[in-house]
Amino acid sequence: LGGGDGLAVRELLKYPGLESVTLVDLDPAMTNLFRTHPLLTKLNANSLNSPKVNVINADAFPWLEQNNETFDFAVVDFPDPNNYSLGKLFTTAFYRLLKQHIASNGMISVQATSPMFARQSYWCIVETLKQAGFQTYPYHAYVPAFGEWGFVLAGARDWRPPQQLPAGLRYLDVKTLPSMFDFAPDMGPVAAEPNRLNDQSLVRYYEKEWREIVH
Repeated sequence: LGGGDGLAVRELLKYPGLESVTLVDLDPAMTNLFRTHPLLTKLNANSLNSPKVNVINADAFPWLEQNNETFDFAVVDFPDPNNYSLGKLFTTAFYRLLKQHIASNGMISVQATSPMFARQSYWCIVETLKQAGFQTYPYHAYVPAFGEWGFVLAGARDWRPPQQLPAGLRYLDVKTLPSMFDFAPDMGPVAAEPNRLNDQSLVRYYEKEWREIVH
């Protein structure tokens, strides 16, 4: 959901057992560009042209409402919740809807802004996933273009770091993976209200925290 640049799809395709990927992205100009431009297809390893990939240009919320497919894994890669239109994609209502499309032993991974620069926003997303019925496994990584960035792995079951990873990964390995789930004190959990469709606390947290960074 999101990720029209095909970069997350590039990584998913490294797993040999993967059968198919459905990419739902709102912007056809984005997916067409990353399907055709030679510099960009080199960057995403031509992932959007893989026979395993089905690209659908649609708004993820209504697409999930109108669809009855079930998936083993979902990568949720939306832009940061800097307005109420985007904020609805980080609500308990959205996550409960998504949960209906995830297999009982399936998992999701959510792009969740920065626990360093928007700490309360990050833990708000974690709390929202919990309120939607997920078990959560927060993690973070240093991304050169963004700095310290946060994500949440979530599902309906217990999870432990895998003891084996696919070949061809430049950053991730079995030894360092568990460290991504440890948070330094300045990024650790803080109290936050869940983000609800009729009360988007996340957008308010986000605006306040990033405004303080800018100033």
